[in-house]
Amino acid sequence: MPHHVPHHEDRAERTAGAVLAARIAEQTARLADLATAVRADEPDAVHQMRITCRRLRSTLRVFRRLLPDDRGAAAELAWLGGALGRARDCEVLGERLLAHARELPADAGRDQVVADLVEWEREQLRLARPEVLAAVDGPRFAGLLVTLAGLAAAATGPQPPGRARRPAGPELARAVRREHRRTARRVEAVDRAGPGDDTDLALHEARKAAKRARYTGETAGPAADRFTRRMKALQEVLGRHQDAVVACHALRDLSDGGFGYGVLYGRQLAAADRAREEFPAIWRKARRRPHGLGG
Repeated sequence: MPHHVPHHEDRAERTAGAVLAARIAEQTARLADLATAVRADEPDAVHQMRITCRRLRSTLRVFRRLLPDDRGAAAELAWLGGALGRARDCEVLGERLLAHARELPADAGRDQVVADLVEWEREQLRLARPEVLAAVDGPRFAGLLVTLAGLAAAATGPQPPGRARRPAGPELARAVRREHRRTARRVEAVDRAGPGDDTDLALHEARKAAKRARYTGETAGPAADRFTRRMKALQEVLGRHQDAVVACHALRDLSDGGFGYGVLYGRQLAAADRAREEFPAIWRKARRRPHGLGG
């Protein structure tokens, strides 16, 4: 079971290192728990493990000044996320396309399209599974858990980095505001991007920034709850856009030129358009400067 930092603790009264150590320890324990679930092929286990990798990697990047050199851990988390990524991406894409394919009219070749997609998803997952198992069963993963535990200990050890000794409130608030500014710069880049693929890429980069900001808010705790919710909403609308873009690219490769595939492709374009239309209103709320963070 995942380990959680008690919500009643006042993070502002603790050192920044103590809060960071608790966050890393919590997510490291979750990573270890999820490896067992992944080996057993439990539903959603790969997804949750990949998210945990991203949370940890974001934490190490955002709070790198509070830790000793963590580049090795960050790189290993990137490797693990990549090893999990193929299986998870196939799963998400397959679920999305199959759900839409089952809504096709029968005279649009629905049954054949569904059969094709079921077979494609099964084959992709079969090919991806060995990489996942090799990653969680191998020495690199075991070494990563040890490294992460060492980083958590270093943040509260006898000689923690200077910033780790400071009160948590101001350090966490500073990190939240920095990630908010970073997200704003990524969003501004969307307006400067050219049409088509350039805009899609800019929106994707904004999504990644919003996700990192959201995870920073989670580390900051209840004082940043409003900020975290706004970043989550921004991440989700941009995630819907990215899912539709990825689905379009996949359909170009999968399509046999039939009418059913054309309808599916059109629906993905429409989904991307809807997300782009919703994005400005969500950003208007998310762009507000975070307040009340205790720093």
